[in-house]
Amino acid sequence: MKIAIRVDASSLIGTGHFMRCLTLAGNLKQCGAQVRFVCRFLPDHLRDMLRDQGYECIILNRESIDEKIDELTHSHWLGVSQQTDARETIQVLSDQIWDWIIVDHYALDVRWEIALRSLTRHIMTIDDLADRLHDCDVLLDDNLLPNIETRYLDKVPKHCRLLLGPAYVYLREEFLRLRLAAAFRVGAVHSVLIAFGGIDGDNYTSWAIEALGNMGISDLQIDVVVGAQNPWREKIQTDCDLYGLKCHVQPNDMANLMRLADLAIGAAGYTSYEFAAMKLPAILIPVSDIQIVFAIELQKHGVAYVPFSSKVSADEAAVAFHKVISSESMRSSMSLACNKIIDGKGSERIVNELLKISG
Repeated sequence: MKIAIRVDASSLIGTGHFMRCLTLAGNLKQCGAQVRFVCRFLPDHLRDMLRDQGYECIILNRESIDEKIDELTHSHWLGVSQQTDARETIQVLSDQIWDWIIVDHYALDVRWEIALRSLTRHIMTIDDLADRLHDCDVLLDDNLLPNIETRYLDKVPKHCRLLLGPAYVYLREEFLRLRLAAAFRVGAVHSVLIAFGGIDGDNYTSWAIEALGNMGISDLQIDVVVGAQNPWREKIQTDCDLYGLKCHVQPNDMANLMRLADLAIGAAGYTSYEFAAMKLPAILIPVSDIQIVFAIELQKHGVAYVPFSSKVSADEAAVAFHKVISSESMRSSMSLACNKIIDGKGSERIVNELLKISG
């Protein structure tokens, strides 16, 4: 199969969309697919990551940002109009007919997808918001949400195959390899992992470090993970030095760090599923409005604790963190619940669907 993926990453967008597309690309590549990435915004270290893994990547023009942006809530993420983005994407993909174009972008909708139809046999859209119309053959939303089965019914064509819910969570190879070796967590907390994503523009990481510091953490091993593009990286490294914590910048062994931890503190994004895959109890903090409903649903299913829906004082956070660290029964229950929502077969299900539709 020949597959093109349209996705962006930036300080505004974050890196989550890109990383999940990279994971999916790896699963497709294992099945012999040829994959080309098309991006307008992509940090250098992520470009290097694509190159090192053998993917072609074409960067669209960043200069044409002087026109009227569309009316979608996240249109400013694109930097240009959908019409311009579609035209430029067509230019860099017109050397062949693609079996699939996969698009993961909150600023693109049915208008962009219709424009790209002439270059591809099928379109797959990855979405979380259900806030716009799509013209796609497959729509993937692996979020755990109360209305997941109905939220796209009036937003996609009747023939569209809907892949919905955590049965379609696609994990990176390192998580698939280590998840069975991860133990259910019992006993006291000896190690804590802090991970708020690749960008963490509001610096929840330093906030979590301060909160743990207010508790007194001399008897805990704490690993702090930050992305290479984190704008607060120097401050976080200073905070880690102050409290004697270990700071990991863009680590390649994230699954193993989760396997070794007794508790995670992080954002309620896609990393939440990675925590669950490793049976790791987690304190989740929604860092955007998009994450609030998802975080609450994870808490309802018992896989995480969501003490508040936005950043509070470090002292208040310390109280919430202490509640979980001191409750073995709460953490043990969360660890057991994690195994019930993630079975590690999401990637296989998605690839099988694409292969089946492609014939």
